[in-house]
Amino acid sequence: MPPCKDFTTLCQHHHPKLFLQPLQLSKIVRYGDIFKTHILGCPCVMISSPEAARIVLVTKADLFKPTYPPSKEKMIGPEALFFHQGAYHSMLKKLVQASFLPSVIRRSVTEIEQIVLKFLPSWENTTINTLQEMKRYAFDVAMISAFGHKQDLEMKGIKQLYQCLEKGYNSMPLDLPGTPFHKAMKARKLLNETLRRLIQNRRENEKQGGGLLGVMLEAKNQMVDQLSDSQIADNLIGVIFAAHDTTASVLTWVLKYLHDNGDILEAVTREQEGIQRKIIEANHRLTWDDTRHMPLTTRVIQETLRTASILSFTFREAVQDVEFEGYCIPKGWKVLPLFRTIHHCADFFPQPEKFDPSRFEVPPRPNTFMPFGNGVHSCPGSELAKLEMLVLLHHLTTSYRWQAVGDKDGIQYGPFPVPKRGLPVKVSPRKIKAA
Repeated sequence: MPPCKDFTTLCQHHHPKLFLQPLQLSKIVRYGDIFKTHILGCPCVMISSPEAARIVLVTKADLFKPTYPPSKEKMIGPEALFFHQGAYHSMLKKLVQASFLPSVIRRSVTEIEQIVLKFLPSWENTTINTLQEMKRYAFDVAMISAFGHKQDLEMKGIKQLYQCLEKGYNSMPLDLPGTPFHKAMKARKLLNETLRRLIQNRRENEKQGGGLLGVMLEAKNQMVDQLSDSQIADNLIGVIFAAHDTTASVLTWVLKYLHDNGDILEAVTREQEGIQRKIIEANHRLTWDDTRHMPLTTRVIQETLRTASILSFTFREAVQDVEFEGYCIPKGWKVLPLFRTIHHCADFFPQPEKFDPSRFEVPPRPNTFMPFGNGVHSCPGSELAKLEMLVLLHHLTTSYRWQAVGDKDGIQYGPFPVPKRGLPVKVSPRKIKAA
């Protein structure tokens, strides 16, 4: 094997705002699919080829650990599975996956539909902030996935504390009285205490409830290495974070793309009306099987995931000096697979800036479509996220229409890319044309 070249011989490009902005094609052309940069003074290797991303996330995932700012670990909880690898991560991942299996989440369709039917009438003939409303919706679904359908007395308090925690999540980590971060950390402490009481109550009850909490409590009685209450609490908070913000951001983009592409909206509506007719004829509510027969709506979600690329990149850190395509990545350097750049590469997705759900009529090339990440740290709740989008779109497209208010163009980051000002829209009942 030839000697490993020093990665510092690659370009010395510095762009401290790169983590906020889509990588421009000109930089890829100039520096290639792999190059060095600095983010806030930290040396990073940027990767924009599917093959290289697979090496980092799958083939040699043990050499690249997930890395997050210390303030994020402190706020979510250091025992959450996002921050680990190895045996502990594998054990937690299996537990989380068990609570998101299709055989499990299919039982949630009725509850998710009830949430949708509670929200939609409140939007009628009003102007809503799409992002904020989608956050409310996604949060209620996340609570079901975390705690099951059983409504404990602590649920209201958990919601309030989480909302306070969220407000400080993206703030400057200044733990001084009066700052959003300080308030968030106080809420985090109270949230931990509340969750531990809930865990204790569930444990003492013969029926430990559903959701991730039920799965983890059952596992606590089966495993030699038992999970502590703090480990359970950290992972519950982590799942709510993961299931909430990202899904809400994607749904906001779905509404924008359907708003901007009226022909696609009408085609989706026709598909959903077909489902609606079958439901009425069979005299039942929306079912899991119904959501499996929404091919166009599913492609709209896939194309939204590609075009918007909510998860624009992910951070990894080399745990040792790693030889990578002829270069050495020093231990401690950050490595960023750039999902957005891959999703917007014309070699894989012709006319990448065009919103075209039909491109997913054919499966994309392997490792070119990674909206939920890839490998052992990919999102275990992706099927639940798609399910809650399908249920919402079924009722929204068949019963309502929405019109953007004010400037409909522009993007803001908070931290995920979303339409400017959260996409304010005026929601009205749909006028059904006479046959």
